[in-house]
Amino acid sequence: MEVITETSTGISYEQIKMEAKNAMEELVEVSKVQKGDIVVVGCSSSEVMGLRIGKGSDIDAAGAVYEGIMEVLEPLGIYLAAQCCEHLNRAVIVEREALPYGAEIVNVVPQPHAGGSFAVTVYNRAKSAVAVEELKADAGLDIGDTLIGMQLKKVAVPVRIKQNSIGKAHVVAARTRPKFIGGARAVYDDVLSGGDIKR
Repeated sequence: MEVITETSTGISYEQIKMEAKNAMEELVEVSKVQKGDIVVVGCSSSEVMGLRIGKGSDIDAAGAVYEGIMEVLEPLGIYLAAQCCEHLNRAVIVEREALPYGAEIVNVVPQPHAGGSFAVTVYNRAKSAVAVEELKADAGLDIGDTLIGMQLKKVAVPVRIKQNSIGKAHVVAARTRPKFIGGARAVYDDVLSGGDIKR
């Protein structure tokens, strides 16, 4: 993408790209995601540009977010999934090869006002994009309060990152961990828990 120096709101697309990259670098570090894992991102390009969610879709802002994120994920072999907006029931766009065997693909092509600009960008730039109604991602980044929780594995754990905004959008990050099962005699793996075990 050719970077436009500044948007009408005074935010440069280069700034948006760098903030997205910083946020994803922090999430990858704290969540310990690795090759083959999936990170789901919900992104309101409207919120990034300082507008109310769904009211000012900006394909260039979405592209800047995508590029920043992929600079982190692609070299690590981590898959990106894009959550669509509520007009597509928050379906998810993801690479076909990231899906588990038997996952049911649905037929929809996201549009800027029916899916969102970020989902459109991921759909258009993926090698083999497909849509699914739900996914169980290993970590997630919520840009602009898009509510990605339904696409995360149980148990989702919120994480604090320094890059808590992208453009004008609020950012929330989450990692996941396996459920603890068993009773008083159970022993747990602290590495799998992400350090959540209290002794």
